[in-house]
Amino acid sequence: MRLIVHFLTINLKLQTTNYKLRKLLLIGHDANRAGAQLVLLQLMRLLQPKGLQMHLLLGEGGPLLDDYRRLAPVTLWPKTNPYVVGATTDKVLGKLGLWQPLRQRQLTQQQLDIRQQLGLDTIDAVLVNTVTSGRWFRQLALPESIPVITFAHELAMSVGIYTQPDDLRFLLQHTHHMLAVSQATADYYTNQHGFDPARITLFTLIDTPALQHNVEKARSEPTPLPSLGIPADAVVVGGCGLAEWRKGNDLFIILARLVVSRPTNKPVHFVWVGMKPNAYRDDLWLDVEKAGLADRVHFVEPTPEVLRYMTRFHIFALTSREDPYPLVVLEAGLSEVPVLCFDGAGGAPELIEADAGVVVPYLDIELMADSVAWLADDPVARQQKGKRLRQKVQERHPAAQSMEILLKLISEKVKE
Repeated sequence: MRLIVHFLTINLKLQTTNYKLRKLLLIGHDANRAGAQLVLLQLMRLLQPKGLQMHLLLGEGGPLLDDYRRLAPVTLWPKTNPYVVGATTDKVLGKLGLWQPLRQRQLTQQQLDIRQQLGLDTIDAVLVNTVTSGRWFRQLALPESIPVITFAHELAMSVGIYTQPDDLRFLLQHTHHMLAVSQATADYYTNQHGFDPARITLFTLIDTPALQHNVEKARSEPTPLPSLGIPADAVVVGGCGLAEWRKGNDLFIILARLVVSRPTNKPVHFVWVGMKPNAYRDDLWLDVEKAGLADRVHFVEPTPEVLRYMTRFHIFALTSREDPYPLVVLEAGLSEVPVLCFDGAGGAPELIEADAGVVVPYLDIELMADSVAWLADDPVARQQKGKRLRQKVQERHPAAQSMEILLKLISEKVKE
């Protein structure tokens, strides 16, 4: 079954609906500066003016923690102490048969403390942001009567890396309705996990006016590219995301190698934003150096000023092996930057299609390199595709109506 949500046909009178929803518990896996976490932050910013009381439970902290705290109370799941008393004393307790009951009492008290901090007896609904957060949702032991909305951002690779089968199964069994960021995501949970497609809504949240304002602001600021040693006449291909295999950082380097070997009218440089220093990043840079690309490939650490780079890119290469519906593609669109991506790697092709960039067969780096070389030498085509992508983002993702759909959905579940 294909899911179709016509955001633009929703009656605007929904904006004045009186919702019975009073308190919403939000659950996220951490506060790192990544796509799903930034979407949660946008969601909270849009919910706050509705007068809705929110409380956020996070598995771990991160750079966005203070931003979350400006919008709602935040509770961090306590780190589990491996000991009841201490290493030596625990051994004695174990021999006496006392360790296990004391440990259970400790965990029970921890759950009681969490329930009290979150005020679970007063919440009307739960929104679980990412299936990864199912780990903490499962431990809350909420009553069956509380409606649960799961915002699914992950596909198979992320599910395999970041979730446990029992946690995911428990979450899906207790999910009253799922929000899927793309059709590819909806199909995955329907086909691989047997989730009822009638209980899935396609939903991608982006505060389009605020992001467009941020794009214009970033564009008015000095360009950061000269500090990387990139000449003013260069065509710049961007990439963005953490240093991990799923994001295809290695494919980005191979793409650079193939493009540099092709004749182009102007030099082409490649900039990846979000490359946090770690062992994998060092391995990637070794590839860059051995391929003779140290003057053409540039790594930038994670930064809140991603848009300062995005607005200077001429092309954006989404080399992810899997990305359900990346926020960076929407940011590229509002920056009028055409996007190249792989078919079968997630939901981006549903937006890019044939008119806002280039969708190539999965892992066809050669064809992607041909597309980069073509667009590098054809500024008119770049501009046309970039403008079309911006238009499509604005048409398909009106933030205000998206929020009304979400509030209406949750309120209906509360009534049930």
